[in-house]
Amino acid sequence: MNKNMLPRLGWIGLGIMGHSMASRLMDAGYPLTVFNRTRTKAEPLLSKGAVWGDTPKSVAQSSEIVFSMVGFPEDVREVALGDNGVLNGLKSGGVYVDMTTSSPSLAVEIAEAALQRNIVTLDAPVSGGDVGARNGTLSIMIGGDETTADVLTPIWNQLGKTIVHHGPPGSGQHAKMVNQTLIAGNMIGLCEAFLYARKSGLDMEKVLQSVSSGAAGSWSLSNLGPRMQRGDFAPGFMIEHFVKDLGMALAESRRMGLSLPGLELADRLYRCAIDRGFAKSGTQALLLALDDIS
Repeated sequence: MNKNMLPRLGWIGLGIMGHSMASRLMDAGYPLTVFNRTRTKAEPLLSKGAVWGDTPKSVAQSSEIVFSMVGFPEDVREVALGDNGVLNGLKSGGVYVDMTTSSPSLAVEIAEAALQRNIVTLDAPVSGGDVGARNGTLSIMIGGDETTADVLTPIWNQLGKTIVHHGPPGSGQHAKMVNQTLIAGNMIGLCEAFLYARKSGLDMEKVLQSVSSGAAGSWSLSNLGPRMQRGDFAPGFMIEHFVKDLGMALAESRRMGLSLPGLELADRLYRCAIDRGFAKSGTQALLLALDDIS
């Protein structure tokens, strides 16, 4: 990258998280080329000066560094390795950063394919939800070449507050599996506690005041608890995406010979929520599924 100029960035995936993250980079002055399967989601960025790319490949051809934030591992595979994918468009020396929560083994596969083209890849999933994406306070977990990760520090600083390099390709995704395992059990406790409080006739505002600053406090309680209290089950992070993450965490744990019964329980309960029609709702909608079960 030319040290006297901001690098040309590409961004693929403009969903709940991706749109806010790309917008922050534009506001910081980075020239941006974007792609999304549904072009209408790109219009707010295009109106601010972003350039449209017809495919991930065309985005990469116009960029020095390309970021992706898409839905599922199969989407990552297509974006990175497909005929019209990023690796077929980036020039030698380019950088591809996948910020999707995806499979650690896929991150390694992409890194190996990129190496043959003299392209560096980083897996950099995030935690912090839609609020963190809007406010630039995400936790970013990075796997891949540490020198390249360090060079991207000014970009990370626009997106997050906690930036940690965890090791070689796939390490960022492994760290995210740890994160999702922690959240899974916490969400069960959060939703069951809300059901208990409501059934016992307590004032939920007072309950939140009592428990949020003590040993039971958590990000989920502080950020999703008020949404649950006012009946807001819109997604900051969709249940169908969380179930995808839980499935990957379970697959990795079994590969390593681990038995994680709490994670298995969370997976079953969230699949029940999908069966009850809450796939597109936020993870806090587990409350509705548990209420239905009761």
